[in-house]
Amino acid sequence: MFESLRSSSASSIGPAIWRSDQYYWFTAVLAARGMQTATCRLVALCIAALGLIPVAMMSSVLGPQGLHTRVIAIVIAVGSLGMAALWLRDHWPSRAQSLLCVCVGSIAVAMSALIVSSPIVGFLGATSYVLLTVFVVCFHTPRLLAVTWTVGAVVLGVLLVRLSSTDLALAISATGVVVLLNVFVAFSCRAVIRLIQPDAHHGDIEQLTGLLHRDAFYRAVATLLASRSRSDDKYLVVVAVNIDSFSLLLGLTGARGGNRARVTVGQALRETVRHNAIVAHVSDDDFLIADTFTTADASPLVERIRGAINTTPQRLTASIGVVCTPLPPLAAEPPDDVLDKLIGIATTAIEQARMAGGNQVRYVLRPNLGDGDPGHGDADDWPDADKTA
Repeated sequence: MFESLRSSSASSIGPAIWRSDQYYWFTAVLAARGMQTATCRLVALCIAALGLIPVAMMSSVLGPQGLHTRVIAIVIAVGSLGMAALWLRDHWPSRAQSLLCVCVGSIAVAMSALIVSSPIVGFLGATSYVLLTVFVVCFHTPRLLAVTWTVGAVVLGVLLVRLSSTDLALAISATGVVVLLNVFVAFSCRAVIRLIQPDAHHGDIEQLTGLLHRDAFYRAVATLLASRSRSDDKYLVVVAVNIDSFSLLLGLTGARGGNRARVTVGQALRETVRHNAIVAHVSDDDFLIADTFTTADASPLVERIRGAINTTPQRLTASIGVVCTPLPPLAAEPPDDVLDKLIGIATTAIEQARMAGGNQVRYVLRPNLGDGDPGHGDADDWPDADKTA
């Protein structure tokens, strides 16, 4: 059970896991190439510069002229400087902070383009959406890009109406230029992303359950560890799940019943964990989950997993081993070696749960990952950490 799982590459991941959360994947790519700090500074510079332009335009006859438009320009500048500060800190912003910057930035660019007195200058300001397009394509999902472009389309529509009253040809041309710029940049960035993404496609997916297979699990966890600059996540949690009495189930229901059990458990795990957790089916009755937490308490997740497995049509139960370890000390260790040790500890925990009768959980907190016995952490890691259904 849970034989040694090795990966041939620690720098690539399966699209099935990270396509929905490209932010941390691309963050890991930048970190691996030593470009994370420079990217932070560049993003901060762009945000600050775009926010200060409306204020600078207040001295121009083509810029904001009314009191309310000047107040809006000042608010945009202050908000932009605040967002830029997020990218000037010592650690990389979280995904939620990045999403906030994109949403607020889309509105700020829209307001900046609409408060100027000249629609031609407004079209010039609307070209700033190209920067947002680059960022969203690189770090986030097409859905967020659609939201950003929707806001931009509204802005272009307003500017088109304003300018068409005096020069229809110029209005159409300006709109076309902004649209073409964004489409071309989005296509180019997406092409680059595809070049640096692994060409694994469905090869990372175990066909029966639709979960990752063992090698893909290692690659995904390696990337998770590479993006360790996320300040909100302080602990790595590895959960090993073993279906109780699986051999008996096979004897009673045959291969078809065993496959049905694997599929239902896989579906239960997929629906229970967070969308960016890493879930794999690694052998007949064994599953692995890896995720990061802000605290060392993984019991809420584990109890949800136990409940989900228990409510499957077969009313299955599982023995579960949970290892929770701080993320910072893992930075200097090879990801594969770290995961081998953590899985070994979780396997030992599962064996203890099975010996106690199954349908139980054993927790190991802050284990010793040195060359000694990896199965035990501090003296107070094991007591009161066991849970029974």
